[in-house]
Amino acid sequence: MRAYLLRRSLLAVLQCLVVLVAVFAVGALLPGDTADVLRGELGTPEQVAALRTRLGLDEPAWSRFGHWLGGLFTGHLGNSLTTGLPVGDDIGRRIGVTLLLGVPALVLVTVLAPLLGTVSGLREGSRVDRTLNAAAVVLHAVPEFVLGLLLVASVSLAAGLLPATAIGMDTEALLAQPAVLVLPVTVLTARHLCDLARQIRAGVAAGRHGAVAAHLRLLGVRERTVVLRHVLPGALGPAAQQFARCVEGLLGGAVLVEAVFGFRGLGDGFVEAVQNRDLPQVQTYALLFAGTAVVVNLIGDLAAHRLAPRREMTA
Repeated sequence: MRAYLLRRSLLAVLQCLVVLVAVFAVGALLPGDTADVLRGELGTPEQVAALRTRLGLDEPAWSRFGHWLGGLFTGHLGNSLTTGLPVGDDIGRRIGVTLLLGVPALVLVTVLAPLLGTVSGLREGSRVDRTLNAAAVVLHAVPEFVLGLLLVASVSLAAGLLPATAIGMDTEALLAQPAVLVLPVTVLTARHLCDLARQIRAGVAAGRHGAVAAHLRLLGVRERTVVLRHVLPGALGPAAQQFARCVEGLLGGAVLVEAVFGFRGLGDGFVEAVQNRDLPQVQTYALLFAGTAVVVNLIGDLAAHRLAPRREMTA
């Protein structure tokens, strides 16, 4: 187990480094830079060149990346090229908004997916199973931004039941008006709940009809014990990895959801940084997203290894 953890941890560090190099390379290859964005069409070439020198953009790309990476190891994430403020301050202002969306969505997925997946798997082929599967297929087929627009049009604009946008609201304002969170949390939850519930349903259905469950029934073991101690653990192994991908997907979905509903979270900040060609900000957001994805996938792999160690032995 320790060797597996060490190997996966080293791979995680390598993955983060590859992501950072790729993001910086793509950003450096894009036409224009922060000086062009700040000066716009009204700036003269001399003004743009002077601003580029002041921001250090005339240095070689490898040198700028090395300075940023060196600062990362000393705990300094650099300053924004557009505002001059520390990048960490901007992330600190935005992360609370994203957590207000992501944490409730994650809780709902964690609670509802095992419940729905288990019920559907134990009643395979029943009306309940067919209804849940149909709903899962429909919700999974609808892109998140389309679902968000549909909910805004129907629930907010047509029915007037819930607020349609959170424009201009910070974390404190959102906590004071939690109704604003209902629609975006619903959008974030829908697809990932479907994915995880269907994964658990497939595992429960397969385990319930497997040879181990049949043998235990012949030995007189109660059905409840068979399901709770043997069927569910076998289904939760692959589901742990799918759950990690759900957490990763919540970060990606936050970019679209925050754009649709006007939230000033990490997704909105990342989009602004890319538009401004603000590479220190882009790099920090990329590190945050990639690091979170790598950590949750590592945890998911370890959970799957613990729940189904035979798979790792045969790998």
